[in-house]
Amino acid sequence: MDLKCEQMDTLFNVILSLKTVDECYAFFEDLCTVKEIRDMSQRFQAAIKLDEGINYLQIVKEAHLSTATISRVSRCLNYGSGGYRIALDRMKEGK
Repeated sequence: MDLKCEQMDTLFNVILSLKTVDECYAFFEDLCTVKEIRDMSQRFQAAIKLDEGINYLQIVKEAHLSTATISRVSRCLNYGSGGYRIALDRMKEGK
């Protein structure tokens, strides 16, 4: 499935234009359900923990995610399009 299209470009450009965490909260609260936002946050937390070398069972315990979700995050982290890696590396640069 190819996600690249004009509508997606518009959405991502709008996200890139947000300047503060508060602006992100406001935009995503309007755009997504609370569950969708929490799910994205939990998946990214799983990516952080996997990148730190933490094992699945510890992540299940800490993040309250299923092993299937963690496995999917791991697969994307290792064999996906590189989005998690870019975000994780940028996050590390910012620290």
